[in-house]
Amino acid sequence: MSFEDPRISKYLMIATYVIGGLGIAIGFSTVNDAPPSLSLAAILAAGVPGVLSWLRHSVFHRSDAKRMGWDLGHRNGFQIETGVANLSWGVMAILAVVFDWGVVAEGASILVFGLYLIGCSVMVALSPKEERGHRVGAIIGMTLGGIFLAVLGIQGITA
Repeated sequence: MSFEDPRISKYLMIATYVIGGLGIAIGFSTVNDAPPSLSLAAILAAGVPGVLSWLRHSVFHRSDAKRMGWDLGHRNGFQIETGVANLSWGVMAILAVVFDWGVVAEGASILVFGLYLIGCSVMVALSPKEERGHRVGAIIGMTLGGIFLAVLGIQGITA
């Protein structure tokens, strides 16, 4: 398998969804505890997905471009920059837990990821059909994931 094989980014995407979904479920089950907790949720819903998304967008950028139907045939600096943004909130979520910054910082890291996914969903949905590169089901999944993350993040911030 070469770095350009779209299966690499497909597997990273699946791992991101599975781990992130688990983190969201855990977060909704712990955010209303006394005291509220989002530590494990922040790691699983924002930290690991941020790092995996960085790998997918930046390290395996050609694989990901092919997976999305957006392959330009060369290095795409903007896609790599997007990966670095993903890494930023992923690392922020991990640092919030490691340094015990509290549920507000953990919730904020989750909220940022959710807002990003909602914004990406709107951008893709409003793109011309021939430029989308995504199936309708993937757009719906990304939108719902973003909404769940945003709601969980807000719950954490206000807990």
